[in-house]
Amino acid sequence: MSTNKSKLNRESLYKAIDHVLEGSNDPKRKFRETVELQIVLKNYDPMKDKRFSGTVKLPHIPRPNAKVCVLGDDAHCDEAKANGLDSMDVEAMKKLNKDKKLVKKLAKRYRAFVATDSVIRQIPRLLGPGLNKAGKFPTQVTHNDQLVTRVNEVKSTIKFQMKKVLVLGVAIGNVEMDNKQLYENITLAVNFLVSLLKKNWQNVKCLYIKSSMGKRQRIY
Repeated sequence: MSTNKSKLNRESLYKAIDHVLEGSNDPKRKFRETVELQIVLKNYDPMKDKRFSGTVKLPHIPRPNAKVCVLGDDAHCDEAKANGLDSMDVEAMKKLNKDKKLVKKLAKRYRAFVATDSVIRQIPRLLGPGLNKAGKFPTQVTHNDQLVTRVNEVKSTIKFQMKKVLVLGVAIGNVEMDNKQLYENITLAVNFLVSLLKKNWQNVKCLYIKSSMGKRQRIY
């Protein structure tokens, strides 16, 4: 991670988080609002400069309800079922018959996938390139891992990816978290993003946080 010192002001950030949390209660929504980090970059040419991509695991799960599917062998599918997780075995994957539309539908249904190490090698043959194209190629899980722990790690992981525009948005929490949890997630996410940038903080124009339905708060 970059040695570039964080330029986030602790007091201002806590104040912005409090505004976001207060705003989510006025009026209170009937669903759990996500808190998003919005990044505006500068001095970056998406056409010429190398596009960055990186993932980082946050200390607290931003979206606890995010659906993760286990593409597993029999043992992992049984473990998934016992823990209330969705799963698909090799036979179920074969039934999709590499149909692009069906694989696309599967990719849309879940935020992420984990796959048994023995199954992951077969996925391109079973499903074609669909999951990879959707940016959702599964994370490997072995029988030495606790399946639920691995799924929670995947839920905690966020991805920064530079595309053709200078604005990025990523979910870094939800309004049911307390301000300390949001502070920890935001600072880790921002500092990781800055470490991916060519000129670190010199490439950051401004940063905002906002809840799904709330006003955005500038934090840098």
